[in-house]
Amino acid sequence: MAERKINPVIKQALELGPTLVFFVIYMWIKDETYLLGGVEYSGFIVSAVILVPLLLASIAALWWLTGSLSRMQIFVAVMVIFFGGLTAWFNDESFFKMKTTIVYGTFAVILGTGLLRGVSLLQWVMAEALPMKPEGWMILTRRLALMFTALAVANEAIWRTQSTELWVKLETFAMPVALFVFLMVQITMLNRYMIEPPEDGS
Repeated sequence: MAERKINPVIKQALELGPTLVFFVIYMWIKDETYLLGGVEYSGFIVSAVILVPLLLASIAALWWLTGSLSRMQIFVAVMVIFFGGLTAWFNDESFFKMKTTIVYGTFAVILGTGLLRGVSLLQWVMAEALPMKPEGWMILTRRLALMFTALAVANEAIWRTQSTELWVKLETFAMPVALFVFLMVQITMLNRYMIEPPEDGS
């Protein structure tokens, strides 16, 4: 089933909205403690638990509007739900923080596994959106696998050594921006591998 086109602003709002709402809620209640069922929960844990239904609602809206979901969206949603549940169940914020390490690490392993087999799994996912020669896909896949590895290592170092507030800020803004800038730079550097679409009437 082909994906239905929707307004890109709406799509971006649905994809990024839950994380931004999580950030706003956390900054609002970060110093609060909540007694629920006889157990005290920090503002961070309450914010993480709120993120789960927000994310599910966002994904449901995307599916309803576009008629499809990417494997990456589904995987990230499963990770957030799983680690959000562990965070609430054990009342331990470290589960939610290590979720980012596992997500980035899993992406690195998946891309690396494809490279060991001599194929670019990134091309399989993104070829329609970014027409490029196989050599370019292999280069981009190697570099992106290294980038995901670096982000996973950075996340581990940050959440284990820095404050929760700093981790939330870096997780919400710095890491996604770093990944976005990295991809834009790589696409520019690999421009010679791009495949130009055929001209109309050719």
